Amino acid sequence: MLMLNKTNWTPASFILNGVPGLEDMHLWISFPFCSMYAVAMVGNCGLLYLIQLEDSLHRPMYYFLAMLSLTDIVMCSSTIPKALSIFWCHLKEIGFDECLVQMFFVHTFTGMESGVLMLMALDHYVAICYPLRYSTILTNPVIAKVGLATFLRGVFLIIPFTFLTKRLPYCRGNIIPHTYCDHMSVAKLSCGNIKVNVIYGLMVALLIGGFDILCITVSYTMILRAVVSLSSADARQKAFSTCTAHICAIVFSYSPAFFSFFSHRFGGHTIPPSCHIIVANIYLLLPPTMNPIVYGVKTKQIRDCVIRIFSGSKDIKSHSI
Repeated sequence: MLMLNKTNWTPASFILNGVPGLEDMHLWISFPFCSMYAVAMVGNCGLLYLIQLEDSLHRPMYYFLAMLSLTDIVMCSSTIPKALSIFWCHLKEIGFDECLVQMFFVHTFTGMESGVLMLMALDHYVAICYPLRYSTILTNPVIAKVGLATFLRGVFLIIPFTFLTKRLPYCRGNIIPHTYCDHMSVAKLSCGNIKVNVIYGLMVALLIGGFDILCITVSYTMILRAVVSLSSADARQKAFSTCTAHICAIVFSYSPAFFSFFSHRFGGHTIPPSCHIIVANIYLLLPPTMNPIVYGVKTKQIRDCVIRIFSGSKDIKSHSI
């Protein structure tokens, strides 16, 4: 009878242990985390304000950029404040249902990040390969529909994570060696069968990440073919420069994800757990931090709008990228 109660036990709360093995360094680790989070919030909120304010930025590319900024804000805000409370105040406890909610937001909006990058690749493909039909293909209703579809894809694919995790019996303690509630980090505390969780997690990774990477690869293959066929060197250079910021965003987003994915499966015994945890946090912090910087530097139209706002000038002309 005692074993039955223990097997069916669901903890009232979990303990997020931060970065295992580096507990003495938590205060120092918090400084880059806090700095990156501040830059991410200021940069992405600034981009959203700029896109809403400037009529010249009311174009499909910038609507997708607004989606990316909003996604980045939610993605890093769902984890970093709690991580900082662990580092600064040792507030490690998180309620069971609160943990499931955090898990849902983390995985939904990382999937949304990938989906928006895929939509931006398709936007570049249409702009370069079908410039005369660009405004008729990517109308505002179409942008709203594909954005909503990308969000709903993440929601409906991630919701089962919460039910699969909630059904498990937890009798291996309640200490999570992480700064936030990751699906597999929580599931590994269960003494039940987590095979379904593992299989479904891989399936979702393929349905979201695999599909998006395939679409991005196909889009840029078609873009490269179209650009190479241009006769003018200036036209080729302009087309390539149009994609620079987006390529940087892809690198910042997928590089930590690939490292985390492959290191967990092929380097689990050689790479220390602290490295996995830090990379997992970088995956949630690096894209939100760098995306507004890259787009602010690489996009001339955004630069001109920023200069106009801060200088108060009315005669600075907006230019396309």
